[in-house]
Amino acid sequence: MSAVGRRCHRVAVSGDTVRVLQLTDTHLCRESGGSLLGMDTDHSLQAVISLARSQQPRIDALLGTGDMSNHGYLEAYQRLRRYFDQLCPAQFWLPGNHDDRSKMEQVDTDGTLLSNDIRLGRWQLVMLDSQVPGKVGGRLGQGQLQLLREALDEAAREQLFSLVCLHHQPVAIGCRWLDEQMVADADELFAVLADYPGVRGVLWGHIHQQVDRDWGGRKLMASPSTCVQFAPGSDEFRADAAAPGYRWLELRANGEIESGVSRVEGVSFQVDLDSHGYL
Repeated sequence: MSAVGRRCHRVAVSGDTVRVLQLTDTHLCRESGGSLLGMDTDHSLQAVISLARSQQPRIDALLGTGDMSNHGYLEAYQRLRRYFDQLCPAQFWLPGNHDDRSKMEQVDTDGTLLSNDIRLGRWQLVMLDSQVPGKVGGRLGQGQLQLLREALDEAAREQLFSLVCLHHQPVAIGCRWLDEQMVADADELFAVLADYPGVRGVLWGHIHQQVDRDWGGRKLMASPSTCVQFAPGSDEFRADAAAPGYRWLELRANGEIESGVSRVEGVSFQVDLDSHGYL
């Protein structure tokens, strides 16, 4: 829930379709080889990156939507920047509940990594900060909601379509323990979005699982983590055996969004499925 104002950045794209990748909840530790619930998060991320490189001949923007480091370590963000550079130089990050925004800013050497109003062709990406420092759950607050309105006003004037991105889920997903952590002022968020028909989708991380829903003809999307997955439909914390993955999005010039999730195959990952938590 940052008080930072709007930071705009334009990315040159070739062609009418904008190609975006989301890699989220990487949970890198201070040192390479660190683990979350027994899974080496560097190894799993590198496997996801290798998959994406083999599947995606062109990437216009790469989104890291929070929990990029498991405990906000500078060393983790430095490694992550190098890893993501293998895919795309135009990368944009959001802080999640595990992150330290000030440490993220230290690796933002060109001043674009934490941009929150990104323009690509006929599209705008709005990156909203739902982090509440010291808390697990999310909230946007009036500052972020005002930033959103200002960004969407400009997009309307320029006749752009918009994709709104954040870390925490703005809708209940049917996991009781995770739904206690959703965006506390989600109703206010959707009240803003309802005023702007150019908003074609909402994208988030945090929940370590895939969600694809429709909201009045607009897409609501969540994505698997690049490491441990959380079991859908669980009341209490429960890890899932599903493989790490990423989401791809094609943002078309007519406002349509085509999207899907790809998961790593043929690689063995260790995960403690009997754990009762990971914080």
